[in-house]
Order: sequence, then structure tokens, then C-alpha cells
Amino acid sequence: MSPSPPVRPAVRVTLAQVVTSSDAMANRTVVDDVFSLAADAHADLLVLPEYASAFDPAGVGPHLAEPLDGPFVSGLRARAAATGIAVIAGTTVPGADPRRAVNTVVAVDGAGTLVGTYRKVHLYDAFGFRESDQLEPGPVDAPPLVLELEGLRFGVMTCYDLRFPESARRLVDAGANVLVVPAAWASGELKDLHWRTLAMARAIENTCAVVAVGQAGRGVIGHSLVVGPDGVVGLEMDAEPAVRTVDLDPVRLGAVREANPSLSNRRYTVVPRP
Repeated sequence: MSPSPPVRPAVRVTLAQVVTSSDAMANRTVVDDVFSLAADAHADLLVLPEYASAFDPAGVGPHLAEPLDGPFVSGLRARAAATGIAVIAGTTVPGADPRRAVNTVVAVDGAGTLVGTYRKVHLYDAFGFRESDQLEPGPVDAPPLVLELEGLRFGVMTCYDLRFPESARRLVDAGANVLVVPAAWASGELKDLHWRTLAMARAIENTCAVVAVGQAGRGVIGHSLVVGPDGVVGLEMDAEPAVRTVDLDPVRLGAVREANPSLSNRRYTVVPRP
């Protein structure tokens, strides 16, 4: 028996911690399957990880990129329109330089409209990796991507951006009260700790919810989680593929912000560095 629809003002979000590969067609089948699960759960929003269109733990570059009117995003739009479920998902699009691609997150509303894209600003040139060898960064001054849905505003960042509090604060300044973080968080010493701690920190300092969806599989950690605006982890997965659904309560978020008005007490603004 499927669950009942969410009781408003709650917004229901399905987190799809999936494994994707370099086989783009197989990945689209994975996405179709999790859309069906989200529909069964009466979700308002489906969140897929970074590189949901295609992933290679050794590095993602132009060989795995496709344009925004290609089969992956077109498929997201068709499934969103058919189910009424909005979707946020990571993909890779061709870059201006044919030798590099652009790590991109797309936001599609429940009518199937591509609302906007976020092109990853902070490339993962750390811990022995160099994303910039195959990817070009997005513009730092691009307008923040915020998807409004049932009274909540979902601000979009991705993976390594989680280490930069300015990225989250810029989204909050644009009205976001939920931060959505699709990721393929690389495994390694202390990486699980960093992922969890940073998600909690971004929630606490911005008095917002954080929905962080990690890819599962080889070379990445999974461990998707939902953090409340008070820093309490309400959902946390392990390293295995899984699909989970949660209800986000705007009333709770408002109560936390009323008790802790740190955003209105701040004395500094975020300005992109050229």
C-alpha cells in the first residue's frame, strides 16, 4: 500500500542514492525506476545525485557530456510532466572548450519545464583529484538557482561546493530555505566525517534544511542525509544504493529562524571573487 499524500504545508522529497555508470542508457533506466518510486510515495520533488546522467570514478569529462536538449534532460522533463514531480539532478554538458565539459545541475518543475541550471563553480582539485583537467568551472556571478515548490525554496549547489559556506549563504540570500546538494563525494580518510559535518554546519549557520544526496558505488561514499534547520540529522543512509522519502515542514523551519535570528544579525555580505 502506498503512503498517503503529504499533509500541507509539508513538502515531500524523495532522495535517490543510486549507482550510475558510463552507460548513459542504463542510467536513464535507473532514473525511470526511481521516478516510479517517487510517484508511489506521492513525492513533490525527486533529488538525484551529481553525475546522475553518467559517471566514471576515474573522472568525468566531455566523453560523458550531452547537451541540455539531449536524452537525459529530455527524459527528466518527460517523466516530471507525466508524474507531476519536480526533479533536481546532476548531469554533464559540453563545455566551450571541446576538451572539457561542465558539471551541471538541472532543476525541472512538475510541469516538465527546465526552470534553470547551476554550473559547478568549485571544481574538485583536492585530495589528489583534479576535476579541472576535464571540466571548466561555471561563472561565479551567475544568478543563484532556486526552485520554489509548495511554499519552500530549494537552493541548488553541488558536492565540493559544500566546503564553501559562501555558496550556501549566497543561495540563502536569494531566498532559499532548503539547500539541495547532489554529490558524488569521493571516498577516503575522514571523508564520511567531512560530508556529515559540513552538511550539519551549512544547516545550522543558515537556519535552513539541507538535503544532501550522494551517489553510491565504487569510489564514492553514498551516505545521503537530511539535516533540519537546527542541525539535527533526520535521515541518514549508509553506503548502499537506496531510495528514501521525507517530509519537510516549513513551520518547523520558521520556528527555528524565529528562535535563532542569526541571518538578520549578520554584518557581512557575500560578493563573488572574479
